Amino acid sequence: MPIEMPKGLPFSVDTWTSSSKTTKRHHFLTHAHKDHSTSITCYSSFPIYSTLLTKTLLLKHYPQLDASFFFDIEVAQSLIIDDPDGSFSVTAFDANHCPGAVMFLFEGKFGNILHTGDCRLTLECLLNLPDKYVGRKGKNPRSPLDCVFLDCTFGNFSRPMPTKLSSIQQVVNCIWKHPDASTVYLTCDLLGQEDILVQVSQTFGAKIYVDKAKNPECFKNLVVTVPEILCEDPSSRFHLFDGSPRLYERAQAKLVEAKTTLQTEPLIIRPSAQWYACDEFSDVENTRKKRMNEAIKDQFGVWHVCYSMHSSKEELEHALQLLSPSWVVSTTPTCRAMELGYVKEHCFNSKIRLNDSVLKLLDMSVETSDDVDALVKSVSCYPVLEGTPQPRAKTKSPIKQCTDAKALEKWTLPGNRSPVTLFGRARLGLQDGDFLRGGCNIFPVNAPLQTVSSDSRQELLDDAAEVKWERSLVQKEDLRHEDKYQQSEVQENTRVHKSASHLNIGSSGLSEDARKFYRSKKFPVLRPLPSLVDLMNSRKRAKWRTDH
Repeated sequence: MPIEMPKGLPFSVDTWTSSSKTTKRHHFLTHAHKDHSTSITCYSSFPIYSTLLTKTLLLKHYPQLDASFFFDIEVAQSLIIDDPDGSFSVTAFDANHCPGAVMFLFEGKFGNILHTGDCRLTLECLLNLPDKYVGRKGKNPRSPLDCVFLDCTFGNFSRPMPTKLSSIQQVVNCIWKHPDASTVYLTCDLLGQEDILVQVSQTFGAKIYVDKAKNPECFKNLVVTVPEILCEDPSSRFHLFDGSPRLYERAQAKLVEAKTTLQTEPLIIRPSAQWYACDEFSDVENTRKKRMNEAIKDQFGVWHVCYSMHSSKEELEHALQLLSPSWVVSTTPTCRAMELGYVKEHCFNSKIRLNDSVLKLLDMSVETSDDVDALVKSVSCYPVLEGTPQPRAKTKSPIKQCTDAKALEKWTLPGNRSPVTLFGRARLGLQDGDFLRGGCNIFPVNAPLQTVSSDSRQELLDDAAEVKWERSLVQKEDLRHEDKYQQSEVQENTRVHKSASHLNIGSSGLSEDARKFYRSKKFPVLRPLPSLVDLMNSRKRAKWRTDH
């Protein structure tokens, strides 16, 4: 799912919304998959930069598009683009995803930004990037990228995936092992799986039958990319099979049909990583999924091969270690960038790596503060609301640098920015749990932004004191019966008071303005939860009363 680029950038990537059309002057398309070109016919505007193959494929599906809107940029080609805010360069690199797919490297006053689009970042892809951005032999790159907009589709899939060549060979081997199968159905109808069809066609000396009435989009793509392997003869042994929803229902129908007509059982192969990473079946099926070096037959009679056009978590971690970017933004919800170890260690918990370029990019400011109680040790990011046009700022507020090592940083939100939304957190690759544990300020839309102050801390102490006072009344009431528990109660109260003084922004650390906001909306104001010691001791008291 494409995302809106930050307001500080003059370009958009794979985003065709009214906001992008009105606020961005240059538009880039990484590849021709439909989820990256949605609404391009409604909000397209000149210029659109893409490869010639991507443009050709797109015009096949959207003939109403004006071809003159497009400006070609091929792999390894660089362009200098003039812009009122300053010229910048863009270079295209192979994304190893589907025909015509590229990554874009942007270099300008805003910093050095790599947008991967959808990609599978092999070592070969990374080594095609400029040497200064890629580390070598455990050394950091000479010029680390300021920001990487990263495809994290399988960012939570930790198992190593086979290479594309290995997966294609698994498909071929599966066909060799079933010589009696009169018909072989290949669920390779997605742009990017043409290499499988080509290898099968060349290995077995046969062409692939594609029903253009049932698979019009796939047929159009194959006519452009690999027309030499196509045939319109349904008697061919190899058929393209629709891999869309209800695959298993249609697969069962083919098996039943063959059994009814006394034909040999057809072979149905699904090359995809979806079954391995997402689909859930029985414990036996899940155990068999662990074998990724050979085709596996499921309970519906479909043979699966792990073929991925996206990087696994292992590949993403390796890529980030080599690139060593200052900031990583997930282009794929939900928040999977935060599941990457590199992001947790080097981006989310470190502000030192954020230079002026990244701060301007994310529209954040840095102020110095000597008030220890006002410290918020986290980066608060407030992306633009999705689909909402944002006016271009006429003047840029300067960013103040912290020069005193003892001074503390306080990250604030510009007054004209909207608070964060759920999808906003996904766009910056920040998960709810990790984001909140980091101490970031997150309130509902239109809620006032607050930082932890000495007043709010004192308020927490007052609340804790009130709880302590109420508890003391209970103690006095049962004092003659609970002498043996007095010492533990005093220790408990001391612990409660001490822990309350260290509370930060959380479920019970709301400032007075935040409390007023909740009351005005008729929301219950959150109160501190009782400690485990409170619950255990109250249970002891109840049991003691019952026994006596």
